[in-house]
Amino acid sequence: MNIKVAIFEDNPLLRDSLFQLINGSEGFVCTGAFPDCTDLMRKVESADPDVILMDIDLPGGMNGIEAVGKINQTHPEIMVIMQTVFNDNERIFQSITAGASGYILKNTSPVRILESIREAATGGAPMTPSIAHKILEVFRSKKTAMPVNEQSQLNDRQKEILECIFNGMSYKLIAEKLFISVETVRYHVKNIYEILHVHSRDELISKVKGKSFLSF
Repeated sequence: MNIKVAIFEDNPLLRDSLFQLINGSEGFVCTGAFPDCTDLMRKVESADPDVILMDIDLPGGMNGIEAVGKINQTHPEIMVIMQTVFNDNERIFQSITAGASGYILKNTSPVRILESIREAATGGAPMTPSIAHKILEVFRSKKTAMPVNEQSQLNDRQKEILECIFNGMSYKLIAEKLFISVETVRYHVKNIYEILHVHSRDELISKVKGKSFLSF
């Protein structure tokens, strides 16, 4: 089955290049290529992607960071990879906490772009090496502890799913492991987000990382 990819990129040459790369590669199909985030949710729902390549600086009143936040709130199952020329810490942190699944630079090779899409589609978090290093720096400086009262509100099933998410498993793999439906996984994840006051997979992982909470 092909991985469905949507592109949000205002540079027409780059947008067309990505479109051709994706449609010309086995196992991938581009279901939408857009120059901006105007009428964002209609575009997302019409493309119905598994993965989105999202530029940060877009015209039309909504940038990529704002867009990924809106997508994550309504369609948390869609993986969004930020693709940009910027590698400064604040943009990285804003993108990841908004719900981005990965962050790669625009000079990333075509082969690595396809690898990143495949990685995101299977629940991974693709990063350009220089970005990955900065991510560690950002979260080391901003990491906060999880209050005990939040931990105690999770039931056993939610803890199982949280551990699977922490181990990089996709919703489909979690469903198969726990013998439940993907929709049931999404329901539990939504409740976990609400209990732990997070809005994305990466924000969730950052919050529990390194805590004894994961030793159930």
